[in-house]
Amino acid sequence: MAAAASFGLMDKAYFVGRGEILSWVNATLQLSLNKVEEAASGAVQCQLLDMVHPGSVPMHKVNFDAKTEYDMIQNYKILQDVFNKLRIGKVRHLTLDIREGLDSLVVVIVLMNIEVNKLVKGRPLDNLEFLQWLKRYCDSVNGGIMNENYNPVERRSKGCKERTHKGPNKSSKSLQANRLSSANSADGGALNSNTDLASPVGKVCNAVNEEHYMEQIQQLSEKIADLKVAVDNTEKERDFYFSKLRDIEILCQRPELEHLPLC
Repeated sequence: MAAAASFGLMDKAYFVGRGEILSWVNATLQLSLNKVEEAASGAVQCQLLDMVHPGSVPMHKVNFDAKTEYDMIQNYKILQDVFNKLRIGKVRHLTLDIREGLDSLVVVIVLMNIEVNKLVKGRPLDNLEFLQWLKRYCDSVNGGIMNENYNPVERRSKGCKERTHKGPNKSSKSLQANRLSSANSADGGALNSNTDLASPVGKVCNAVNEEHYMEQIQQLSEKIADLKVAVDNTEKERDFYFSKLRDIEILCQRPELEHLPLC
């Protein structure tokens, strides 16, 4: 059975101010956030879910020091996996069907899909809305009663210790692999080609090409993010107008309106 947060865009949850949201996050997790954008890394959201569902989030994988989009996305992947595992969803729309005195309520529930591309950009409104939704969800679990035995600082420190303990080994292995690969490529170049690549001119050309490719990758990534935002907005508009058309259809099928002439 999916755990559904049955509230829409006009729910009172979305009218909670950022000051109240920040106070709630800081008091709950013993943090000192000054802006909602500081929660853009996804680590705060992971721990909030870990608090209401103890043990469901692998906190040793959550990176509270995430600065790059890549590291932030890894945190949101963890959060999305937990949403899917716990089948946490949100109500898409409600439809009240009235036909010949028989009332029926149709509820469409979809699993929560995190809009990562928006959140990692650090936009205040996007992060505020997600934290508002998450606060409403946390308040709905166990009547909003927090686990008194949960120690947020201890949970964070354990995760950081495990990550820093494993980090040097992985980094040293990757450095060794890079050194070996660069050594092999250097040997192969010496045997199979001239020394042009080893010359300063060759290094400058490689650096220019690499910079050019990085710029292209950055531009394409931004275009992809913009297209995803456009698709999301289009889907929301489609769902909105579809629900309106459905309401009009239901209204026209009511017995007292069926025989009225169409003007």
